[in-house]
Amino acid sequence: MNKKKIIVLILAILVIIVFVLFRIISLINTSKNEVSYVSSIVEKQKGVEEDFESEGYTFDSPNVILNPYGNSPLTALVIFETDDEEEISVTIKGKDELSTYTHTFDEGKIHYIPIYGLYAGRENEVVISNGDEENTLKIKTDELPDDFVLPTKVTKDESKLTNDLYFFSPSSKGYMCAYDVNGDVRWYLDESAIWEVNRLKNGHLLLSTERLVNTPYYSTGLYEMDMIGKVYKEYSLPGGYHHDYFEMEDGNILVVSDDFDNEDGTVEDYVVELDRETGNIVKTFDLKDILNMEDGKSENWTNYDWFHNNSVWYDKKTNSITLSGRHQDIVINIDYDSGKLNWILGDRTNFSEEYQKYFFKLTDGEWQWSQHAAMILPDGNVFLFDNGNNKSKNKDEYVSASESYSRGVIYEINTENMTAKEVWQYGKERGSDFYSPYISDVDYLDENHYIVHSGGISYKNGVIQNQPAGISESDTLVSDTVEIIDNEVIFEMVLPTNNYRVEKMSLYDGNFTLGKAKELGGLGLTELDDQKFSFMMNGKSIDDEYKKHDIKITQEKDRLVVTGTFKKGTPVNIILYKDMTQNIYSMRVSKTPYTALCVDLGNNSNDDENITATKYINKSGLIGKYSIYIEIDGTLYKTDEYARF
Repeated sequence: MNKKKIIVLILAILVIIVFVLFRIISLINTSKNEVSYVSSIVEKQKGVEEDFESEGYTFDSPNVILNPYGNSPLTALVIFETDDEEEISVTIKGKDELSTYTHTFDEGKIHYIPIYGLYAGRENEVVISNGDEENTLKIKTDELPDDFVLPTKVTKDESKLTNDLYFFSPSSKGYMCAYDVNGDVRWYLDESAIWEVNRLKNGHLLLSTERLVNTPYYSTGLYEMDMIGKVYKEYSLPGGYHHDYFEMEDGNILVVSDDFDNEDGTVEDYVVELDRETGNIVKTFDLKDILNMEDGKSENWTNYDWFHNNSVWYDKKTNSITLSGRHQDIVINIDYDSGKLNWILGDRTNFSEEYQKYFFKLTDGEWQWSQHAAMILPDGNVFLFDNGNNKSKNKDEYVSASESYSRGVIYEINTENMTAKEVWQYGKERGSDFYSPYISDVDYLDENHYIVHSGGISYKNGVIQNQPAGISESDTLVSDTVEIIDNEVIFEMVLPTNNYRVEKMSLYDGNFTLGKAKELGGLGLTELDDQKFSFMMNGKSIDDEYKKHDIKITQEKDRLVVTGTFKKGTPVNIILYKDMTQNIYSMRVSKTPYTALCVDLGNNSNDDENITATKYINKSGLIGKYSIYIEIDGTLYKTDEYARF
């Protein structure tokens, strides 16, 4: 055998040895257990409609399914067939006229009649009608969950009220729910949902998903859902959703979002426009391109949550967008096409010279502070909730919580001579009893007809607080909602909790239809912190560390979720290993990964040293089976679990 053949043979043997070693190490490092899977609301509803049988069911003997999608307990679906095209009406009987609801559905032969507005914990009387024929159904519901919050006070002028419902979104704890004029719960979701709940033009609700894209409260996106709990569309966004959205005339949705990859590491200063049909982002507005981050600092200003946008409103007449910056005490208006600044409403103290020309001069009344829910009224006036924090940017002029107040306020603005004046308010006369240093809402129902919702009132040891309940560790919470017509209070509801927003809406609106939900948009690519190409040696057993750090690893349809509790500042890396490739993702262990003082949904531990942290790793860019390792403070641990993408 010549020298050349010997070399080739040796190389071939080496290749075989390397391959065998690679396979042995791969087998050694192959994790045995697939991580547990957590289904989303959309996944849970797949296949549910296969049980919605109509054949053999009649008007006199219908198929009645309570809570058909499993997330809206005070609803039901009544299914039956008729020989001819018939128009069916339904009446859900209440305690009185204002709590009784009637709705008529379109003609058809196969009828899927959604029933909303059932009482909890009782046998409800529901009457379905077909012309002169009636059939009274008895539908029994379960009791409300033990932790459900009920009103402590309801006052009303029945002569001036309709039977619309008051839809409440929770702050830190609670349920997305609706109360009638008597304060009885007539609808709620038992899946987590926060922020705004409102109706689209098609009658469906638009509300947050139950999943977070980042702590403390940024959801993965939005669900288009009906009252019965059926999801029609899911919109996922790389920057998630928080606080507010606005449906434009063409159906597209302006969403208050984030750009988590921006160089400054800021949050709550980014707005996107979603294409309604595709879920694609078609337009973005970055407030760092519009304002100076260092200007107009309020007490709650931080270098990463410098603006804290909590509302978005599009005005067709001026083709402009109005936004509310809580941490600069200002409401701004920008041109929709160019994104350029039109005007600023609020106190101009500590703003750069270049921005002074955009401020209005206040000719009557007082400015707002740390405001929420800014909107443009049909007459062009600005309506908002003035939280009233401190009532000054100068610390030596701060007003204490006990001397403060919150209010709904309307400003008449003149953009030609740049003047503004206060033309209406409610709340100042209530004093500190109506003082909410965070969250809260106002709504325009009609001319001189408003809702003012002071949703974040809190006390500690009987003393009114000047910070959100979770930060001040309050022991008593209050949410006070008032409906006003012609300066007369016609309805008030007080709840022993904090609520973000309130919307007054009818029980029935929009059609129920069968079909699969559309999943639109996406969460994007999770950036690697490092990538290494080498054999992955076995790490230490993590059994004890799982208990010590309360580590949980789960997989969802579009990502891996790793949660654990660690000492503040501990370096933690999540490593996904496959075929000699280590994808390394760092987990941020911080008390406040993104400080945002509006809803206390982040780390709720009172232990300043031990922090509960979560890392979301999106499936985009990942294919195949990955073994999962965790590196804690320099020590590598093998979880013996794997994820498959």
